[in-house]
Amino acid sequence: MDYEAIVIGTSAGGIDALKTVLSQIEMPLSIPIIIVQHLSPRHKSYLPSIISQVTGHNAKEIDEKETLVSGWIYFAPPNFHILIEKNKTVTLTVEKRVSYARPSIDVLFETAADTYRDKLIGVILTGANHDGAKGIKCIDSYGGYTIVQSPDTAYADEMPKAAMGMIDPNEVLSLIDIGKHLNQLIKNNTSTSWENEYD
Repeated sequence: MDYEAIVIGTSAGGIDALKTVLSQIEMPLSIPIIIVQHLSPRHKSYLPSIISQVTGHNAKEIDEKETLVSGWIYFAPPNFHILIEKNKTVTLTVEKRVSYARPSIDVLFETAADTYRDKLIGVILTGANHDGAKGIKCIDSYGGYTIVQSPDTAYADEMPKAAMGMIDPNEVLSLIDIGKHLNQLIKNNTSTSWENEYD
């Protein structure tokens, strides 16, 4: 299977979890990774620079109407939902909160699933609410690949447990194993749908 994108959702404890997972992913990235991390809407996010420094990967806050390209890790801006359009561009919205969150993991996962269908990998990490459960169910319904952090390795286990209550994931993995497994899934990708236009 040639996967075309990875979406990751996380909340409480997510920054450290993302450092662990993303630092294990091998360079160069053959597909884009799009991430929703719940953050305060009142403060600027420094996540892209933090992740870039820790992992060596290219990371940025995603922009309105941006086209997703391989080789990059994209983060949702504080207080904006991310919608993935059919042409693999991004729409940012300030519509009402979903699962008490904006950005919402569910919104990202559902729109990405509708676009990428069975060529999408969805990952739920640590978090203290149920955001992402409906979204990962949507990914699963399209035949996408689903990974959930094992609750006993999560800083907050509510989000992984909620996801597992919705579906039987393809994998339930400890935090230290998720990045390694993602490498295995994408290492044989032959898709060249996007080139890294930022280099």
